Amino acid sequence: MVSDIWRLAQQVKVRQRVIATAITYFRRVYTRKSMTEYDPRLVAPACLYLASKVEESTVQARLLVFYIKKMCGSDDKYRFEIKDILEMEMKLLEALDYYLVVYHPYRPLLQLLQDAGITDLTQFAWGLVNDTYKMDLILIYPPYMIALACIYIASVLKDKDTTSWFEELRADMNIVKNISMEILDFYDTYKIDPIRGLQEDKIIPVMNKLPSKA
Repeated sequence: MVSDIWRLAQQVKVRQRVIATAITYFRRVYTRKSMTEYDPRLVAPACLYLASKVEESTVQARLLVFYIKKMCGSDDKYRFEIKDILEMEMKLLEALDYYLVVYHPYRPLLQLLQDAGITDLTQFAWGLVNDTYKMDLILIYPPYMIALACIYIASVLKDKDTTSWFEELRADMNIVKNISMEILDFYDTYKIDPIRGLQEDKIIPVMNKLPSKA
């Protein structure tokens, strides 16, 4: 469960990139395995453990076990030991075919914001990218396209005119529009505010301002 990764990551205080990598592993695993085969309650901390090592911010398995017990108390479904996480890590490696490389939208986001001359939107757009990991966009779209969609939403909500910049990019605006719609639909469904927050009546104006093509 992705929510378990977020909760546990907050306890052990890892970098956002570690969380993003862990969530990507989690989602990749379940494109190949079922939840009846691999218990998501164990896969979540094992993904976080594996991601922390890959991203060179290693979190000890014993620390994960400690916080799992702290968060879940006497719930037997979460009664895991260190060996359980280590064993699941090996199963994850096999399920992922030992392919652990993950490309995230963060780097292209910073480069694109600088190119557009709107680096003042960095914090806001970065928060939008963070929220995309609550969806499965990272499995479907190239990272730079996710970054572009987050820049677009941020620029519209902050009243920055980026129309000409998007036209010069010659990016596939249909893809940008699809990603933007998925993000906005997510916020609307769960009543979340990207600016902490976005009123429902702002969603349609945002989409209407999106060019249909470059």
